[in-house]
Amino acid sequence: MLGAIAGDIIGSVYEVNSIKTKDFPLFHPACRFTDDSVCTIAVAQAILEKREYQSTVWEMGRKYPDAGYGGSFYGWLYSRDPKPYNSWGNGSAMRVSPVGYAFNTVEEVLHEAARSAEITHNHLEGIKGAQAIALAIFLCRSGIDKPEIRTEIHQRFGYDLGMTVEKMRPWYDFDVSCQGTVPAALIAFFDSVSYEDAVRNAISLGGDSDTLACITGGIAEAYYGPIPLLIREKVEAVLTDELWQITQAFCEQYIMH
Repeated sequence: MLGAIAGDIIGSVYEVNSIKTKDFPLFHPACRFTDDSVCTIAVAQAILEKREYQSTVWEMGRKYPDAGYGGSFYGWLYSRDPKPYNSWGNGSAMRVSPVGYAFNTVEEVLHEAARSAEITHNHLEGIKGAQAIALAIFLCRSGIDKPEIRTEIHQRFGYDLGMTVEKMRPWYDFDVSCQGTVPAALIAFFDSVSYEDAVRNAISLGGDSDTLACITGGIAEAYYGPIPLLIREKVEAVLTDELWQITQAFCEQYIMH
């Protein structure tokens, strides 16, 4: 959860100006939270308060209209009767990390990941992407090792996870699909040695950097444990009081208990 938000903030300045290196300041002076954080925190709030995902994401998104939403999502956000629009975009995967923490069986995680996705991303690929990331987080926090997680995700969802960051970096480009983002984020995690290294891997691929780092960061936190205090403090400083309070409440109930 915190790892996903921190990844979003760290990657926010590289979404347009992508880089192909791991050598960059962890927090650029211009870094900020984006729609990735807003939607992730909305999913966390829905779980905390036992509310519907749709209404919670819709209400939270409208509170932060300048967070950088995609065109279709923005239209959904300002519809009087929001309906799913068959999206296969990576938005379903970037907001799902709270699901991987809050539920305690594979069946529950997959079910809730699908529910959180289908409010907008009801395309099969949109749902699959959310399920894969939520399951990866669940397996990480359950103490499963990387090779077993890689095998499970590949067998269940069919993603090709045999590449490495070094081999992908030269050709990987901006991609907003779940099909293009989810495997890349997973590979950035598998190739890492720490939370920070995972986020740097994700951003160094180029492309949709904030979302890649958000997804990768959510998985890495579940595997490596609590994110460093300095990163946590930066997240608190960047978020609004409301967003931080929801984040903190979720972490206290589902992660740090």
